[in-house]
Amino acid sequence: MATYFILILALHWQMLRVENYMAGGIFAGFFLLLTFHKMADRDKSIIVALARVAHAFQVLLRNETKTSSLSPIQIQILVFLISHPHRKCSVSTLAREFDLTKATISDSVRSLFEKSLIEKAESHLDVRSYTITLTEKGRQMAMEASDFVHPFQMLVSNLPERQKEAMYDGLVSMIHELHRMKIIGVQRMCYTCNHYEHHRSRHYCKLLETILENHKIQLDCEEHSAIG
Repeated sequence: MATYFILILALHWQMLRVENYMAGGIFAGFFLLLTFHKMADRDKSIIVALARVAHAFQVLLRNETKTSSLSPIQIQILVFLISHPHRKCSVSTLAREFDLTKATISDSVRSLFEKSLIEKAESHLDVRSYTITLTEKGRQMAMEASDFVHPFQMLVSNLPERQKEAMYDGLVSMIHELHRMKIIGVQRMCYTCNHYEHHRSRHYCKLLETILENHKIQLDCEEHSAIG
């Protein structure tokens, strides 16, 4: 799951959609944008640093597409499926997960099916509806493709524990706020769960009936029960 945690951060930043920028112009664009806002220097530096990290993810993912002959979204679908073996995944589920249209997901699913990387299980209630699972070939491909984040795994594992904790707290808070701002969609994190309580600066899970330390706050919980 550690691999998927690192991957999910990249997905939610959406790699800053490099296709929407001219090659080599992304950071210049950021600096230009920040020039016209009265922001503290440290705030600007953090935003630029996040952009650079997103760009690095993008480079690694692009390199993996060359190796696997899969598109970025196809890789993301495979890794999501192998990381959530017990979820019933449909085109609609994946579209919500990646904040993409069903048409875009359908095209990728069709290609993966033609490559024998996934299989479809049709619904007995609606022949137009089906769920998606990995084939053995697809599982192998997903395992290989997920290794593209290995450089980040090495970097994160070598960070001091206090730095990891501060970084995790900050990123979780940012992801939560991005969700509240409706910039990113589906979030199976503690802060958006019915089982979660925050009382006197403590995190508490009603399902587990236990106090959660900061580093135990979940980003992708299988027992998540969405608020509202």
